[in-house]
Amino acid sequence: MNYLIGDLQGCCDAFERLLQRIDFSPSRDRLYLLGDLVNRGPSTLATLRKVQALGDAATALLGNHDLHLLAVAHGTRRPSKGDTLSDVLEAPDRPALIDWLRHQRMAVHAHGWLMVHAGVAPQWDLGTTLSLAREVETRLQAPDLADFLAEMYGNEPARWDDSLGGTARLRFAVNALSRIRFCTADGTLDLHSKDGAAEPPDGLYRWFEAPGRRTAGVPIAFGHWSTLGLVDRADLLALDTGCVWGGRLTAMRLNDQGERQGLVQVDCEQARRPG
Repeated sequence: MNYLIGDLQGCCDAFERLLQRIDFSPSRDRLYLLGDLVNRGPSTLATLRKVQALGDAATALLGNHDLHLLAVAHGTRRPSKGDTLSDVLEAPDRPALIDWLRHQRMAVHAHGWLMVHAGVAPQWDLGTTLSLAREVETRLQAPDLADFLAEMYGNEPARWDDSLGGTARLRFAVNALSRIRFCTADGTLDLHSKDGAAEPPDGLYRWFEAPGRRTAGVPIAFGHWSTLGLVDRADLLALDTGCVWGGRLTAMRLNDQGERQGLVQVDCEQARRPG
């Protein structure tokens, strides 16, 4: 059986309980983790080690917190207030964990579902999304990773154009795949709105409701947006249900044809408070 799982954010105990609840077997089951494996929760190191040890039984996407860990580890970004990354940064197996992390995915299409951490730019179709994700993955796995991480952050360009190249092209792709929540009608990303907002400010759309979105009709699963909560509709699964905030850790069970076989959730202890 296949399981799509929302943001772990260093909540290893909840992840362990979820695996027990689904009676997970690495020889039989496949996990798809929708990004933000790390940070804010109490057990980032244990979480990374657990997912890494699952080997081919788990496919992990990179979220904004995972990319932040890569940047901090490579000295191109300073830790943020509230980070819980020190256990990884001080671990004896830090080099192996960081190297493993940078080899994870930005997008996956499996069992009929496009899986991303945050979302998809409205101008992209399925093929474009997967192609750009591969471009970012290739760059993350290159020997000069630190150079890319130093240029990766920024809110510009805010709108996709097929002529974008170089760092601007990859920065936009990273922002769409790992940070997007709202955009304008013409697909311009809004990366300034308050993180906690679930409803769009005036003049903006939630990315999956943008007019003319080219992935309309492609089933998409994502995490990233705990205040949005669970969305379970035919073409969309939002699975970040706020585990680190004391909500739940959520998995959707799918058969190999991508048909839903039921939702599985475990309650989570509150590891982080808003504000």
